[in-house]
Amino acid sequence: MTKVTKPHVSSAVMTHPVRLAQAQDLADRLRLDGLALDPAPEGPPSALRTALVAWSAAGPEASHHLVVQDDVDAPAELLEIVTRAATRFPDEALVFYTNWHARNGAAARLAALAGASWVRAVPDEFTPSLAVCLPAKSAAAFRAYARDSAERHDDELLSVFFRGHGRMSLLAVPNIVEHIGTTSINDHAAQGIRLAVCPTSAADAAPLLDRGHVLEEPGWIPYMRYGEGYIRLVGQEHGADGGRGHHRWRAALPATGLTEDTVRAARAVHLPEDLAAEVARTFGRAFAKELWTHCLLLGRQAAHASRGLGPLPGSVPADALDRLRHSAVATAGPAGLPPERRPEAGPDEIRAMAEFAWTAVHAGEALA
Repeated sequence: MTKVTKPHVSSAVMTHPVRLAQAQDLADRLRLDGLALDPAPEGPPSALRTALVAWSAAGPEASHHLVVQDDVDAPAELLEIVTRAATRFPDEALVFYTNWHARNGAAARLAALAGASWVRAVPDEFTPSLAVCLPAKSAAAFRAYARDSAERHDDELLSVFFRGHGRMSLLAVPNIVEHIGTTSINDHAAQGIRLAVCPTSAADAAPLLDRGHVLEEPGWIPYMRYGEGYIRLVGQEHGADGGRGHHRWRAALPATGLTEDTVRAARAVHLPEDLAAEVARTFGRAFAKELWTHCLLLGRQAAHASRGLGPLPGSVPADALDRLRHSAVATAGPAGLPPERRPEAGPDEIRAMAEFAWTAVHAGEALA
């Protein structure tokens, strides 16, 4: 039996002087190795400038290096969970936070419903960089690649780097890292409230990440932006725009094997008018209709993906996976809202949207 060598994970918190106290508290609480300060804090905003300092902080004996941004919250078990993930996937770039409103977030939400604990990131979007662990050799290669770049967003350049090496990162579907606050040093505040797609306790995440399924190819991915439903098509990264364009769900349906008639028929039979009216009272009928259609497509594609995963390993707790699925669906509604409307989603509105979303997910599962 081959002996598994436990990785040595060094770590750094990338920060700006205006958040120095916050960053130091985070490093102390999570037992991280130290801070990586913006080397030119008076200059134009640049996450990459600070990220290069953070990735340069890999310890000389480290097999892997973890970089965490200063505006996150995470459990005390973070390093332990990251180390175990690096043991399982020693050659992978591992991402422990994914935004609830992005295409990668939609991939993670789909994976959760399909019964997976990891999903391969899409190649046509930024890499969520709030908590990333790289093998030490990959960290050094990224530093060399990015050193002279004019790009200021590390998340964009990480994706370009991974694409160039032919393998995108693995996204942890249960998110143990959470974004805090809405201010942004790097001009992301216009995106509104930005939270994890599948917030999960450390107790649930640990066994899921240790032994859960990996979804390598989710197929086409339904997602929402600014209150409307879209579909990321398979292979769209090869388009002239690098896949960064957005396809409304109606226009994309022919590539999925579904038809508008199928969607209309499912809506006529399964859409609950009482819950639709409850969602529409706050966010409008058009949003309620888009959310339900999005979750119908999500349920269909998740059920389709789940068939390729096989049975759940017996050592993975089914109740933890069930809570992960509910976490994923609970964020679908608020994440799908336009950024300026997200503050209106209080507990009652989130509950109503989640109940409404589940009716669509279940209807979609019947289409697979």
